Amino acid sequence: MEQPGETPAQTIERPAWSRRALNRLIATLKRYPKVLALAGFLFGLGSFVLVERKPALAQVVAVLMMASWLWLMFENTLRRNALRLLKLKVPRPALHFITQMVHQESLFFVLPFFFFTVTWNSGQTLFMGLLCAAALVSVIDPLYYNHLAKRRWLFLGFHALALFAVMLIALPIILHLSTAQSYPLALGIAVLLAIPSVISALPPRRWWRSLALIGVVAALGLAGWYGRLWVPPATLWLTQVAVSTDIDIQDKAPENRLTQLSETKLHQEGLYAYTAIRAPRGLNERIYHVWRLNGEIVDTIALDIQGGRKEGYRAWTHKQHFPKQAVGHWQVQVVTEARQMIGVLRFEVTDIGN
Repeated sequence: MEQPGETPAQTIERPAWSRRALNRLIATLKRYPKVLALAGFLFGLGSFVLVERKPALAQVVAVLMMASWLWLMFENTLRRNALRLLKLKVPRPALHFITQMVHQESLFFVLPFFFFTVTWNSGQTLFMGLLCAAALVSVIDPLYYNHLAKRRWLFLGFHALALFAVMLIALPIILHLSTAQSYPLALGIAVLLAIPSVISALPPRRWWRSLALIGVVAALGLAGWYGRLWVPPATLWLTQVAVSTDIDIQDKAPENRLTQLSETKLHQEGLYAYTAIRAPRGLNERIYHVWRLNGEIVDTIALDIQGGRKEGYRAWTHKQHFPKQAVGHWQVQVVTEARQMIGVLRFEVTDIGN
């Protein structure tokens, strides 16, 4: 039945006009693919700066990034129902392009956060390299469409990585979750949302396929959990570090900064490990100073920090009891409750002066 005031010709023309407009928009976006990547990077860089100065605005940007993933979650539903109600038929290549666009925006959005928080001389460099490689693939059409999209298992991993990285940043900013809370939650959601893709790649028509499906999902979860040591805590980073024999309590600053000291002085005076850690406003986090001698753990001391200070939350641990044989290379690793490393302080103890 026709609607009042609307002719059949108008009813037919509207979807054609909508299709033409959509096609023009997609053609324009395809003509300038690097602009999308640049926009995503600028959004991420802006959010990184705004985490402290304008936390509410940073939350809005993070919410928008999370909302873009709703498209990927409900792509088929939107295509079958919502687009049908709008009398708009979107071709599958256009849907694939929108998916690529979300991947681009997401990966370039997270890069500034991980770039400033990664500990470069650690295994976190591998995760950073993986993110950079994924971002590069997302903007090179021959790689994305001819090699990535055609291999369902590889596309699954790519998809899960992008979502996982976005959630590691969005959850602490939006919900003020600590890394110990946000990491398993981000990992769990990424694995759950990957299940439909696993099912499409391994339809459980036979019993062994069902077992393989369970195995793939379990492998994704285990890889993400045990790989957390190589994943930077994207919303926590060190602004100041020092190893010192004395702390100015009033100014909350180290009196001196050491890279080397004698074993005698170490036993006589002890040592402070000073760290200033920047975190989003409203975030309360428990961190640990892990003291290591030649790679072996000697002591682990807990600290509670709060976000919201531009220069970072200043805190320190004072260690007075050291092994009798303390000569060697020392590290103080600053880690979260999820054992993600924020940074490392290094110093050497020598036998000079003994």
